[in-house]
Amino acid sequence: MSDVSLILRSTRVLTPDGTRPASIAVSGGTVAAVLPYEADVPPGARLEDVGDDAVLPGLVDTHVHINDPGRTEWEGFWTATRAAAAGGITTLLDMPLNSLPPTTTVAHLDVKRDVARGQVHVDVGFWGGAIPDNVKDLRPLYDAGVFGFKCFLSPSGVEEFPELDQARLGRSLAEIAGFGGLLIVHAEDPHTLDTAPQRGGPAYADFLASRPRGAENAAIAALVAQAQRLDARVHVLHLSSSDALPLIADARRAGVRITAESCPHFLTLTAEEVPDGATEFKCCPPIREAANQDALWQGLADGTIDCVVSDHSPCTTDLKTPDFATAWGGISSLQLGLPAVWTEARRRGLPLEDVVRWMSAGPAALAGLTRKGAIEAGRDADFAVLAPEESFTVDPAALQHRNRVTAYAGRTLYGVVRSTWLRGVPVVRDGVFASPSGRLLERNHRP
Repeated sequence: MSDVSLILRSTRVLTPDGTRPASIAVSGGTVAAVLPYEADVPPGARLEDVGDDAVLPGLVDTHVHINDPGRTEWEGFWTATRAAAAGGITTLLDMPLNSLPPTTTVAHLDVKRDVARGQVHVDVGFWGGAIPDNVKDLRPLYDAGVFGFKCFLSPSGVEEFPELDQARLGRSLAEIAGFGGLLIVHAEDPHTLDTAPQRGGPAYADFLASRPRGAENAAIAALVAQAQRLDARVHVLHLSSSDALPLIADARRAGVRITAESCPHFLTLTAEEVPDGATEFKCCPPIREAANQDALWQGLADGTIDCVVSDHSPCTTDLKTPDFATAWGGISSLQLGLPAVWTEARRRGLPLEDVVRWMSAGPAALAGLTRKGAIEAGRDADFAVLAPEESFTVDPAALQHRNRVTAYAGRTLYGVVRSTWLRGVPVVRDGVFASPSGRLLERNHRP
């Protein structure tokens, strides 16, 4: 222990073995040991005692649209990673679309990395994209370090990232399965969407009818069939329809390698409370009814849903028009995901350990981030210090997002993030940010 530089002490440290008083010894940016609470501080080490605040492993968010370069006015690496840090997130993976160019070739990945370098306050990795004409680019992207590949089964909303039909999905999935990769899927069936009523206007009920549960259910059923046929690993993004939970559970029992995520907005917001014209609540698939939300929480409890991630998809304020048909679909929640989910979990009588499993350990396991997601020896010393019993009212002006549009405005949430630590160094503490110290991550490589 002679090379330990930091002891982080709390009466509540959330470890894989449970929550307990402990002193975390940090050496070279890594957790060296989780010691008894009253362990001696090694010579030369600094003691940081956070009292009764809870020390969590830094959150891992594997579903973030940063949009940089090309649509930097929507969001950028500097602002997104500050928001992440303010919300207790220490690692995020950037989605391959909404930036220009999209991350669909190695050259485009290089552009993205060049823009990100020196701007990131937390660690950042990248997903590649699977689109109709880039099967030849998938293996080179994988070798260049992307964590897997995202595709859409229905129109993405941006012309430079087209969806895959079933034949093209099969070709891309066969290629990815051939080198052991992961395909993450926006699963809505275009034919079901085409036949749903499309009224437009400010009424949320009309928008909800235009994105029925059946679109998700049909797309997930087709994805299961393809994954089973090819013995491929697939992941369902932003699950909104609770009807699909039995299908996913049955597929797993049959040996299909499928996982699923949901998002804070599906778990904390309900269709019944969305005001007409309030397009800050618009996302695809949509926020559904309270009964559907209850079933999603049951899917978390029984393990059918593996993780909870933000799907942070920001835009400029002017794109959130009052018409649900034309407004940009996306909810900005990087900074608020932890308190939003913890508030609802707390209300439902669920412990903070569950939230950590869904928002740190689960996403880390999905992406193969073996140094993230837990406070234990050998992991990166990434922490979020949280006051779980303290509450605050969401003020959009206090957000670090570039465009401070939020569906959570005015809500009272529990869980104040006191500080966020990356490799044993505070990224933000009491609202004061350090200089960017995040690294650009590659699959299976530590930078």
